[in-house]
Amino acid sequence: MDLDEALALGRGPYELAYFGGTFTALPSPWPEAFLGLAMRYRERGLITHVRCSTRPDCVDEPSLALLRAQGLDMVELGIQSFDDEALKTSGRGYTGDVARAACEAVKASGLALGVQFLPGLPGDRPGMFASDMRIAADLEPETARLYPCLVINGTPMARMWERGEYEPWSLKRAKVELSEVLPVLWEKNVRIIRLGLAPEGTLEGNILAGPWHPAFGQSVRGMALLKILRAEIVRFGKKPVCLDVPRRYSGEIYGHGRELAPRYFELGVPESSITFVDGECFQLS
Repeated sequence: MDLDEALALGRGPYELAYFGGTFTALPSPWPEAFLGLAMRYRERGLITHVRCSTRPDCVDEPSLALLRAQGLDMVELGIQSFDDEALKTSGRGYTGDVARAACEAVKASGLALGVQFLPGLPGDRPGMFASDMRIAADLEPETARLYPCLVINGTPMARMWERGEYEPWSLKRAKVELSEVLPVLWEKNVRIIRLGLAPEGTLEGNILAGPWHPAFGQSVRGMALLKILRAEIVRFGKKPVCLDVPRRYSGEIYGHGRELAPRYFELGVPESSITFVDGECFQLS
């Protein structure tokens, strides 16, 4: 369905995203043409928000401000990491300082900031991803996407992996690492809009190695919630009789396939003591 058909059928409103390329590096008149198209549908009420993705070494405040004036609302930067060694080993072509400066430029231009990271890149070492997330949280982006690094058939990374020069994270490590940093981002009100690659098209058949699972995000969010609730139960100081959980977390609190239910039982919170309620607050009693 194209935009005209959606408009005629009364669909929407929608957000429009220009992804899959380096939007801010496109030569004129392409950015103006794409944003002009979005504006025409925005004026008719079909489009309410426009975002793009780009590299951190392809932005500057004046050009971003111009794109904002033409109707762009958000820029998602493919940061991948702030670590210079990992960026160099992975052939990204910029430094951590450039990535940080790009984040500041997006915010200074008046655009909303989104960040994207690839934990487990070549050059990774213990503690690096956690450090990246602390830096990201301090920059206070509006959104974040976290894609644990996968080895995809036909890519330079696949050749590195075949030569034994790169080993991606295991699924277990990826779940643990990401679940430990989510609270750091949540504390700064960063909205996590993607955890792991979506199971699209022929992706799964071309993954040679790495931590991919169709319910990866559900598992990670469940583990992060468990970590937070465990700390609160310890702070509570006694065995709780009841745990009230906001209903919107009902699909995540136990993780994927109820994998975390035994962990709650070990904490003294069996399923019979958990109640899903309307509202936004967890409550121990």
